[in-house]
Amino acid sequence: MPGAAGSPVLLHVPHSSRAVPEHVRGGIMLDDEALEAELDHITDSHTAGLAARTFDACTSAPWRFVNGLSRLVVDPERFPDDREEMLAVGMGAVYTRTTHRERLRPPAADPEPLLDRYFHPYARAMTAAVDGRLAATGRAVVIDVHSYPATALPYELHGTGPRPPVCLGTDGFHTPPGLLARAEAAFSGFGGTGLNSPFPGTYVPLKHYGKDRRVTALMIEIRRDLYMTEPGGPAGPGLDALASALAGLVDALTEA
Repeated sequence: MPGAAGSPVLLHVPHSSRAVPEHVRGGIMLDDEALEAELDHITDSHTAGLAARTFDACTSAPWRFVNGLSRLVVDPERFPDDREEMLAVGMGAVYTRTTHRERLRPPAADPEPLLDRYFHPYARAMTAAVDGRLAATGRAVVIDVHSYPATALPYELHGTGPRPPVCLGTDGFHTPPGLLARAEAAFSGFGGTGLNSPFPGTYVPLKHYGKDRRVTALMIEIRRDLYMTEPGGPAGPGLDALASALAGLVDALTEA
């Protein structure tokens, strides 16, 4: 979704949707009640709304890239191969296990049709969006917008670490100190920020990953009890305060 022509900032919202196409639903082993419960746990609820509020509050509107399908279809932020550590719990690019490590898809399910239909086109479109910001402004700043539960779920590989109100995920190549410092300042009023716990890293298209320093990136993981009723419930007044903070960060990055 377009923003201001001169904005280098791209808000990436990959996990906000609960939509599962019928042909994909047929390959999921959960009954309808169990599927709704899993969507409550796995969806970063209201993060698309957070990005929309941020867009409205910014002096220079950021661009937005919002996934319209649930991450139970494909997870566009995973590596599509053996580099992905979440394969250890059945949560690579195509999930085979749930947040509680129960069977989601049959053991013999072939991930390739879903990768071909959804994952690879998504990656190409996100790459094009980043290239568009590079062409227009000479740089691209990817802000990955996520949320996470207040209590660790069984699938989490790093769930025993700190769970700050706002977790900032960084990359050694793509997250410069100035970007991190601005984010820490923007979210200082929510009870503290932490780094890379419980979720580390950030998203950069593979074309640019580890190669192009004009592409900077940061993941913002917001603990859900700050703004919503868990799991999967309505948003509360905290969402507007978070949008104001994120808008302040976006404007600071645009002016930098």
